[in-house]
Amino acid sequence: MLSSTLASQPTKRRRLSETESDSSSEPSSSSDDESSGNGSESGAHALMKSMLSTAQESALFENKEPAVKLSFDTAPTRISKRTPTLSSRTVPISSETTFTSLGVKSVLVASLEAMSIRKPTPVQVGCVPPLLAGRDCIGNAKTGSGKTMAFALPILQKLSEDPYGIFALVLTPTRYTHLVQYVELDSHGPRELAFQISEQFVVLGGPLNLKTAVIVGGMDMMEQALELGRRPHVVVATPGRLVDHMNSNGDEWSLSRLKFLVLDEADRLLTDTFATELATILSKTPKERQTCLFTATWTPAVENLANATPQPGKQKPFVHRMTESVETVGTLKQHYLLVPSHVREPYLFYALCNPPESIANMRVAQPEPQKPVRKSKGGNKAFKPPKIDDDAIQQPPPTIIFVSRPRTAAYITKLLQTLGVRAAALHSRLKQRERLNSLNLFRSRVVAVLVSTDVGARGLDIADVALVVNWDFPSAPEEYTHRVGRTARAGRNGMAISFVTERDEEKVHKVEERIGTALTELSLPEDKVLEGLNAVSTAKRIANMELHDSEFGKREEIHAKKATKRTKE
Repeated sequence: MLSSTLASQPTKRRRLSETESDSSSEPSSSSDDESSGNGSESGAHALMKSMLSTAQESALFENKEPAVKLSFDTAPTRISKRTPTLSSRTVPISSETTFTSLGVKSVLVASLEAMSIRKPTPVQVGCVPPLLAGRDCIGNAKTGSGKTMAFALPILQKLSEDPYGIFALVLTPTRYTHLVQYVELDSHGPRELAFQISEQFVVLGGPLNLKTAVIVGGMDMMEQALELGRRPHVVVATPGRLVDHMNSNGDEWSLSRLKFLVLDEADRLLTDTFATELATILSKTPKERQTCLFTATWTPAVENLANATPQPGKQKPFVHRMTESVETVGTLKQHYLLVPSHVREPYLFYALCNPPESIANMRVAQPEPQKPVRKSKGGNKAFKPPKIDDDAIQQPPPTIIFVSRPRTAAYITKLLQTLGVRAAALHSRLKQRERLNSLNLFRSRVVAVLVSTDVGARGLDIADVALVVNWDFPSAPEEYTHRVGRTARAGRNGMAISFVTERDEEKVHKVEERIGTALTELSLPEDKVLEGLNAVSTAKRIANMELHDSEFGKREEIHAKKATKRTKE
């Protein structure tokens, strides 16, 4: 069905194509890609050394596809390479399953109720009891399923019995560019995830007077060193920055009494990219610690850990795996919109201003944002776009637009702002403070649209997102599921709209194969779309002029060229 539709695509959209000039579209630049390289699975050696017997370690990393699933109660069974299976121990969930019945203390249950969380999710039901019992744990569940709470609750409960610092360390990945050896163009995304994990710990651990520290790149090293010196109970860190502090640390702090080590997004941490840092960190932690791995993607490295023989005297880790074979929820409606790449803007604007009925009722009344005063550069007068009253535009329901490059994120944000849609950007060219501000504006509904690169696709816990738009169709099915996983969470309705061009057919088929369902075409009335064409064309020119005047990404491009030159030398 999609193949025949794509074949007729040039004539289908000819009317709009002929009225739009390609020259005003957002320009492309390969240097702005925000993709991360895929390291091999052998980076998990460091973790293996601390969890497994030496005899088993060498056999696990011959880059073979895992084929045997861990089972505590039955003989090993064959599993599909792609289809998620039942958990190692299936814990029944009934209407009577509560946090109290899982063994969570009343003080933490009260904190959960204050957050309107009263019923545990499957991953929490599966992982909280074994973690409270002192076992290592591997948790596999889809995004938005409460993985953070699954390890935060046991950590806080154990901490309340014997409070000291540093009690728990949570590691989250960074992204390294695969293009240039010396330049970290896309290392910022998971920082927001680190702050979010810390925030959940703080909210849950309020009655315990919990102290946390977030140790990530892009922040002041001296301030972070002082925080670590105060020995916080919980440290949330990216591996590279934590190792930097370990190398410069005296005796102000240590990990020698660490009780919990958590690897969040373990599928990415267990790669060669982080092997050296993980080995350094693990060498400073006690063998008696509890180790927890949580991931939305089940990879061979995670499988190897689940199947491996543990060290003498240690139990195998408890393994919780997602039970669904479909990686997107049933309440999510998934559509594609077939338009030429250079005329996507008017369709985007129309779709935002005229959302389908199923999500239109999720619109919220945003408070009036404070509009910053733009200062001119180099003594030149700042360009002033035509003033559009954003109160005259009915704001869309909470929407995240995913793009592949920082420049595109900046371009779409300026385009929508010019059209009166309240939007904020989230990408790696922004400073840390600016990224956190964008998230806060979106969470508080001051802005209705967040335009994000894939740095925002993993782990960010933003409630009540009604619509996800894939401006650029993701190249990997995993990225698609992570993106659309931002909406239709916790049983709520949601919609995903993906712009598709004639070049995306193979990508669409791979996604459909992965999720086990076909995307349905979304038809928009072309005559209505054309009504906003003049305004959109003007906004496109303004957005491109502002990006050009601001020399967006110029400094990073210079650094990348210098680094490339050094590698050739």
